[in-house]
Amino acid sequence: MTEVLQIERRGEVAWLTLNRPERLNALDPALVHALRAYFEGLNARSPERVVVLQGAGRAFCAGLDLKEQVGGEDLGVADMLEQQKGIRDIMLAMRRCPQPIVSVVQGAASGGGFALALASDVRLATPDARMNAAFIRIGLSACDVGVSYFLPRMVGSSVAAEYMLTGRFMDAQRAYALGLVSRVDALPALQAEAQALADDMLNATPVALRLTKEALGIAVDAGSMEAVIAMEDRNQVLCTQTRDFREGMTAFLEKRAPVYTGR
Repeated sequence: MTEVLQIERRGEVAWLTLNRPERLNALDPALVHALRAYFEGLNARSPERVVVLQGAGRAFCAGLDLKEQVGGEDLGVADMLEQQKGIRDIMLAMRRCPQPIVSVVQGAASGGGFALALASDVRLATPDARMNAAFIRIGLSACDVGVSYFLPRMVGSSVAAEYMLTGRFMDAQRAYALGLVSRVDALPALQAEAQALADDMLNATPVALRLTKEALGIAVDAGSMEAVIAMEDRNQVLCTQTRDFREGMTAFLEKRAPVYTGR
């Protein structure tokens, strides 16, 4: 049986590939479980320090696999709520894990696929990338699995409302103009850029990289500038107390690559 989520570790970088190309990598129960288990299993001592997420074939992820839903078991409210939580927990785990996540968005990223891209820390897109909050087009609210949290914070309330109230597709160029994606290019170039980004991230000490992702996430909802700066002050002092900080300083002065131990 083909694995629905392929995991390839390249040193300290994990490449995750959604592997249901015949269904445009739509989220079926097996893929939902695999994604949730993987991201919930990440912690500060995991061997991977950066994650790259991509889709096999011509799409990133077409969202929930509707063929798995239509004609299936008629679930009650409690069971449906548990199913809903099972999907949204992927996005929570992506934000909570200490590893930065780079998504390479190719083709469609709809519904839950859009949420996966938004829950990532960095997004790269191919010219044919198309993203939308597809839920509203199938009788549901567009506010689902974190999209209504992420999108207004990233592109502003007016643009978020434009796409969420209509279900319209956002193309790669509009996403780039809005700052939602960092680069638009052909897939091989984006895969090379994802690796280059990961390599640059690995120049940070493990603690510094982890605290930077954490602080960026908290700063979005912080109550004041003073609260953010207090967190920054704490993080800087914590970083200076590690052996890796001293190694990083020494390597910089000696013009060599640092060798970090996570201590």
